[in-house]
Amino acid sequence: MNYIGSKNKLSDFIKQSVYQVVGKDLSDKTFCDLFAGTGIVGRNFKAETKKIISNDFEFYSYVLNRNYIGNYHTFEFDYLIEELNLLEGKSGFISEEYSENGKSERLYFSEENGNKIDSVRQKIENWKSAKKINEDQYYFLLCSLLEAADKIANTASVYGAFLKQIKKSAQKKLELQPANFELTKNKHEVYNEDANELIKTIEGDILYLDPPYNARQYGANYHLLNTLAKYDNFSPKGKTGLRHYQKSKYCSKIEVSKSFEELINNAKFQHVFLSYNNEGLMPESEIRNILSKFGKYDIFTTEYQRFRADKEENRNHKASGTTEYLYYLEKTY
Repeated sequence: MNYIGSKNKLSDFIKQSVYQVVGKDLSDKTFCDLFAGTGIVGRNFKAETKKIISNDFEFYSYVLNRNYIGNYHTFEFDYLIEELNLLEGKSGFISEEYSENGKSERLYFSEENGNKIDSVRQKIENWKSAKKINEDQYYFLLCSLLEAADKIANTASVYGAFLKQIKKSAQKKLELQPANFELTKNKHEVYNEDANELIKTIEGDILYLDPPYNARQYGANYHLLNTLAKYDNFSPKGKTGLRHYQKSKYCSKIEVSKSFEELINNAKFQHVFLSYNNEGLMPESEIRNILSKFGKYDIFTTEYQRFRADKEENRNHKASGTTEYLYYLEKTY
């Protein structure tokens, strides 16, 4: 899944930095990924820790992590995926509001794929209501649908806008692939809460923070994934069919520093790691000043190719690379 701020390519850098500070044996450690996104960092530590705590305020992210982190033992799914892929498409909310030839003329999906998404999404909900599937299977299937829909979406990358013509990849037929998760002996925790509120109620050993760096609101850029995940009734707004979303204080230059300091103050974790970069709303000096109030401060850096969702001529940041910072705090007070 193309994702703003994805740490997929930085996973090894993050893991090696954690090893350097905490050690390689994490079998008795609780690792918390508080702004989980697609959950790639938590998934990278899932098999070698005692417990993963995963959280994100966006519901589509909760679905992904409820599957990849929350599911930890095996169950049957092959026949479910097969049955969903064999369904005939039918008109519904997605085809009418977000698909080719729908009443709202939003080209996020081809007509065929919009109809198929509706058919699959309704079947998953019907199975849940009829108790044909349990909660683990429900989120597994939802995750599989989200990833399949993202692959054939008619966008440049994010869902802030759709393309004027159906591109080649969006003409391919929707096909669910199993969203296979890693099996572990231990149970994990997954939340869909405000990070600054959840931090007051949890504790552990390693806290990993990857908040938004800039003014891009994830609720706007990925609104359609939330709509697919929730499949609720609402009136889409404007040309892009936005749903109501809560803006993150971490995307506000005025509020970000205060919110960040409050979070660190309430964190009951000895080892705190923060991913940020040199294009973020908080400068390095501000982050250092905040972290240094609570214990021993250090920093790891690596060069990284930045995310490109915008066109070259419209780009605010012209550089193709950026410096990724992994700040470290050994919290003592």
